[in-house]
Amino acid sequence: MSLDPSAIFEALPPSHRALFRAEYDEALDAAHDLARFKQVQALLRQWRLRAMAYARPGYEEAVQDAVQDRTEMFTRCTPPEWEGRV
Repeated sequence: MSLDPSAIFEALPPSHRALFRAEYDEALDAAHDLARFKQVQALLRQWRLRAMAYARPGYEEAVQDAVQDRTEMFTRCTPPEWEGRV
């Protein structure tokens, strides 16, 4: 997924689109100050990653597990080469 705002907007679930649009508009307004121009790129990178996370199967269930402190639902994976280091 690119940093194209329209592609990010379309990839987001409808429930997150208004917040993205509000934050994007705010960042664009701030970008008139050249010192804050990079804020737009950072915001687009952040929302691109969010859109990718929201699209993953089981994302909402994992959020609910975390919110409700159901830690038994989390799988902890330790790469074999890390054994004894963690």
